[in-house]
Amino acid sequence: MQVPAAAERNKGPILAVLRECAGPGALRVLEVAAGSGLHAAHFARALPQLRWQPSDIDPRALRSIAAYVEATGLPNLLPPILLDVSQGWETWGGTQPASLDLLVSINMMHISELRCTEGLFRGAGVLLKPGAAGSSLPAWSFEISQAGGQPPAGGSALGVPGVTPGSSSRRNPAWGLRDTAMLRELAEANGLSLERMVDMPANNKSLIFRKL
Repeated sequence: MQVPAAAERNKGPILAVLRECAGPGALRVLEVAAGSGLHAAHFARALPQLRWQPSDIDPRALRSIAAYVEATGLPNLLPPILLDVSQGWETWGGTQPASLDLLVSINMMHISELRCTEGLFRGAGVLLKPGAAGSSLPAWSFEISQAGGQPPAGGSALGVPGVTPGSSSRRNPAWGLRDTAMLRELAEANGLSLERMVDMPANNKSLIFRKL
């Protein structure tokens, strides 16, 4: 099992945001780009009403997630599925339209190509249930650094060790922080709206989108 230091540090603050999004009833959650699986295990343990489906495209991540699933034995933490977010929602492990209560993505957009971000919004627009007026769900939550701009000097992008806006673009020119205005436009084009932004540690933000 992988135990990334950044995931260990930010699991508490992200859980606090998820508690606000999640209601008391049974909810179906898809986590895109779940990475090591540390977050999935932590959230599933803390929120037993959530049926947590982790996913990733990296075989090493899938093995680590599977190890967490086996080690924790949590009944609401499902085995990971292979998911390429840049592909159509039809390939997302059999997830059906309007079947998700919550879609979670953490630390993905700045270290992936723009087509992945676009695919994430398209999938969210199809797979999330329509939101009832006054309901806190469904929503789409993800963490992004410094809404609308670059983090301060010395700040990290989304708390990933060694990854800053400059270093990520050097590793791959197609990577980099996404401007919040662009994300808002992508959301609206796919039937979602940006409900709020939550300040997080290390100059990060959690953005909460709601399916209209």
